Amino acid sequence: MREDQPKNYLKTMLLHGNNMNTLKILFIGLSVLAGAQEFIRRFVTLFETGNQLIALAAFCILLVLCILSLVGAGLIRNGILRWSLAVFLAAGSMMVDSYQWVVGDFMDYEAFITMIQSAENIGEAAAQHGEVITLAVGKSIILLVGIGLKPAVTQGIFAVLLKLLSVPVILVLALLLFFRGGEGASGLPSSHSGLSYGLLYGYEYLTQDHSPREAIAIKPTRAKPAADIVLIVDESIAGAYLDINSKTGVYSGLANPKTKVPVHNFGLAAAITNCSVGANVTLRYGGTRDNYRETIKSKPSIWAYAKAAKLETIYIDAQRTGGVYQNLMDDAERALIDKWDQFDEVSVLYRDQAVAGRLADYLNDEKQQFILVNKVGGHFPVSDKFPNSHARYAPMLKRQFTDVSEAPPDNLDGRQSNWVLYRNSYRNTLLWNVGGFFDRLFAKSEIGDAMVIYTSDHGQTFHERGEYGEATHCTSNPEIEEGVVPLILIGGPSSEQARWAKAAKANHDKLSNYRIFPTLLGAMGYAKRDIEEVYGFDLSSNEPDPFTFNVNFNARLGGDPIWMHIPSGKIARPPLSDFSKKADLLDQ
Repeated sequence: MREDQPKNYLKTMLLHGNNMNTLKILFIGLSVLAGAQEFIRRFVTLFETGNQLIALAAFCILLVLCILSLVGAGLIRNGILRWSLAVFLAAGSMMVDSYQWVVGDFMDYEAFITMIQSAENIGEAAAQHGEVITLAVGKSIILLVGIGLKPAVTQGIFAVLLKLLSVPVILVLALLLFFRGGEGASGLPSSHSGLSYGLLYGYEYLTQDHSPREAIAIKPTRAKPAADIVLIVDESIAGAYLDINSKTGVYSGLANPKTKVPVHNFGLAAAITNCSVGANVTLRYGGTRDNYRETIKSKPSIWAYAKAAKLETIYIDAQRTGGVYQNLMDDAERALIDKWDQFDEVSVLYRDQAVAGRLADYLNDEKQQFILVNKVGGHFPVSDKFPNSHARYAPMLKRQFTDVSEAPPDNLDGRQSNWVLYRNSYRNTLLWNVGGFFDRLFAKSEIGDAMVIYTSDHGQTFHERGEYGEATHCTSNPEIEEGVVPLILIGGPSSEQARWAKAAKANHDKLSNYRIFPTLLGAMGYAKRDIEEVYGFDLSSNEPDPFTFNVNFNARLGGDPIWMHIPSGKIARPPLSDFSKKADLLDQ
């Protein structure tokens, strides 16, 4: 450095003039290159389809336009517009990359909607996939800085064209996705796909019908139920990993229950969808495969039907605290719930045990109630969701924290050796949150003639076939195990035991969770003919079920649901090779 040069000469040279624009383009280029794996994967996918030249040409044109529009956004001189674009594009990049790098698949609009609706799970997702999400955040910050820094004055027709492209390319992409039902952004820069999804979501919200729900149009035809009606919705329970459904499954407390109350096992059932939000909202509002979208939008909730049947309504939520809603609940639905139980002062580790105790209290109080339960179950992270006394399956993930809501397990990075650890930790979680839960419930409650239905919102895939990725559910291209859940009916009036025993035997491994809502209404006293007209068949019906789950639940922008059939014989069973084959594990 010459003596006559100012002390901040280097900074001045880098942050002014053409060097500034070069630095900006370098940052934008780094963010684009960090997503190169998605471009390559899209190229490979296109080569495997027909009309290769047309599809490749269209994708390449869109890809180039998106990249040029990023540079153009960075050259805009208006600071408010430039930084606004920088923030929105960086946010889109972070959301899409977080999903795609964790799941190992492209994010479509369906997955984007599910991610928005599951925003309350962001802390748990960060605990499970913190390292991957950190990389996505880092990439988005690079893009934010690259676009946001003030550019040098640029002249020439090319620079003008770049700036003119910045916003129109985003709008054109959003319009293209609108007419394609949300499909078509796979492999494009995540900044553009994410922001386009956001624009579509905003448009849909503003144009939605927000009319009040319909009133109940049917009335119970029988007297008030003589006992409680309970729906227990567990979280992330892979149906094949329980001993009631697999010889190599984990103790559930249901195969040889410590109760005299009959337990009717309907075996493996098809979930409504492979993600929590859609599954839970449909369990609360009902509907069939043909009408569920209209039903969950406009029909009364299970709470409304229960109150019309003169039942007290109770919600036991082990997943949230402080009165926080989840799974699309709102104030109108909350107003129909007489008692709302959460466990603010209880560690996540002991929440399901607390649920068992609270549910037993209600079952023993000799009041007639409808009770809906959302358990903690097998929700990630699973490394610390069980006490040391239940750490029976090994090797397992490293245990790090006593408060499991903040327990980040080792980075799985898709390695099968790590999936072995994960599956064993998951088994230990089931041993505690399913087996321990039912042991406590049966020991403390007098179920009597109460009807208790037990299931899960969705299943899990643990990459038993060696699939790439770190996700266990909520994927846009799922394995069949994501839609496989347990389905149990416990108790019920003594006069109906023969009916349920016959139904469980005839429909074993053949039904879906769409049958639950009609079963609950029937138990409340509503007539079968009234129920079937809107909500379909119950668990005792001989009508065949297609045994499918929905992988496009939201089906937005004119799209249709996509139903994945579950071939029972192909469901992955828990591998014995995962853990030490000790006698106490096999003969529990």
